Amino acid sequence: CADLHLRPYYGDEDDADALYHSEAKRGTTSFHAYATLYARVKNKRYTLAVRRLEDGDTASSVLAEFFGVLDGLDTEVKAVYLDRGFYDSKCLTLLQAHNYAYVIPIIRWGETIQQELSEGWSRVIQHDLTGKLDGHSWTVEFPVYIDCTYLNGRYDENGVARHGYAADAPFIETPRDARYHYSKRFGIESSYRLSEQAIATTTTRDATVRLLYVVVSLLLQNAWRYLHYEYVATPRRGGRRLWWWPYKEFVNMVRRAAWTALAVRRAVPANRPPDDRFSR
Repeated sequence: CADLHLRPYYGDEDDADALYHSEAKRGTTSFHAYATLYARVKNKRYTLAVRRLEDGDTASSVLAEFFGVLDGLDTEVKAVYLDRGFYDSKCLTLLQAHNYAYVIPIIRWGETIQQELSEGWSRVIQHDLTGKLDGHSWTVEFPVYIDCTYLNGRYDENGVARHGYAADAPFIETPRDARYHYSKRFGIESSYRLSEQAIATTTTRDATVRLLYVVVSLLLQNAWRYLHYEYVATPRRGGRRLWWWPYKEFVNMVRRAAWTALAVRRAVPANRPPDDRFSR
């Protein structure tokens, strides 16, 4: 799974390094932005790579770097789940060139896809995007799975909700399959929420230091998930039993261990030794 994470920045842009500008979100267009690569192994998420984003970086360049990371690992990739920020002709071309199965939510670009997502019921259609690079253009074709569900008052709305997914995977046969498998990616958002519980608070303008804090917070999650499954969970037939051990408690254990290991004890000279009242 690959995702783009934007942390809002509200200060003076001249005082900060390596900012990334995007559409307005939470009252600003300036962000400390990061792209992350995750692996889902036995329904557990592990961070494999983190990359800082700056102005000029594109989704396709980030995805190409992440594919380079995957090529260097001794692992089998079953499918790639991407954020909608990777929905463009270049990223789809990269996915097809590497022969990866993939699922990406589509963006309603153009009248054709807007019309398809405004009528009818669940179905599969063929769609295409045209890309341009250095004066050359090409067209990439791919199937779009349109899944329709009744809202039934959800989010105080009624009617039909239509979700479109660009998907090409052997285990996806119906639009409902596309939506179900892509829902597995939503765990990435919880990883960001968990990282807020462990990331160091800082006012530094150094982008490298800020990236270091983000990496450490994500590595702590990797350690917690591994320890939870390998040493806390009880092996049993049908799968391990996961005992209650929240991430916040793990972070507090690490904090207390750090205080014990790194505590600074200061000694001052005394004019005479303490008497018995100070003995334990």
